[in-house]
Amino acid sequence: MIAANKTPKRIKRGKDDIAVSTISYTVAGLFALVCFIPFLLVIIYSFTPYDLYLKNHFDLWPERWTLEAYEMVMRYQYIWSGYKNTIFIAVIGTIGSMILLVLTAYPLTKKDLKGRGLIQKLWIFTMFFSGGMIPEYFLMRSMGLLNTLWAMILPGLLGCYNLILMRNYIEGLPGSLEEAALIDGANDIQVLFRIILPLCLPILATLGLFTVVGYWNSYFSAIIYATKRKMWPLQLVLREIVFQSGAQEMQQNMVAEENVSAPFLLKMSSIVVATVPIMCVYPFLQKYFMTGLVLGGVKE
Repeated sequence: MIAANKTPKRIKRGKDDIAVSTISYTVAGLFALVCFIPFLLVIIYSFTPYDLYLKNHFDLWPERWTLEAYEMVMRYQYIWSGYKNTIFIAVIGTIGSMILLVLTAYPLTKKDLKGRGLIQKLWIFTMFFSGGMIPEYFLMRSMGLLNTLWAMILPGLLGCYNLILMRNYIEGLPGSLEEAALIDGANDIQVLFRIILPLCLPILATLGLFTVVGYWNSYFSAIIYATKRKMWPLQLVLREIVFQSGAQEMQQNMVAEENVSAPFLLKMSSIVVATVPIMCVYPFLQKYFMTGLVLGGVKE
């Protein structure tokens, strides 16, 4: 009598495979540890009282924990305006970027599109050469976008690298699905939104993660286009705090002298406040990340 279910035999790994795996895991683990320890120290310092910090700068587990630095950061008015501006920039910029990516990449997969080769060459040209900072500034000024959040959103809406990944991913989808939909009477718009778009969820999640992190961490465009502090994004506010002036201003606004924390501790708490929200996005998109990146970067 033949057994219905047989346990699959494990493939024996040679000594070379085990050695390579051990070295790979060791190097990756050490690299991850090197990246994690500085951020762990930032979190610990942000909760460390000022007097304990003065006694021991490298105490990994202080005797007491305090929220004084976070209280001072939360009382800083530009933290909240920076949060509001950054959330608006990241959300609107990411949604707009995903819409433009789909609407641009899908037509470029059509081989019968007139001028398809020229359009792709022009896009690739922008990867190596740009108009420059000064012409871009004049363009934003002529459009009346200075000191507006749109000046920090529009220039980065559609990047060539993301467009290439999206186009390659769509080209890798089975062409029979689109042909079957066209035979059933669907038009190009219906094929895009009912057939292609649901299958693009992995690459959309991957590129969406790239885009939202890029917008969240962007501050240089605000330096150029925003002269009013109420229009600054969170990262520019954080930059001001790290460069002392913001930390000193927070201290001057405190009335009780015993509540004043060291500027260094204020910097640590500000970094945590600005970093943790965007880190919470990764767990929700992690399962799509590698799939979308690999499939979008490989063209058969």
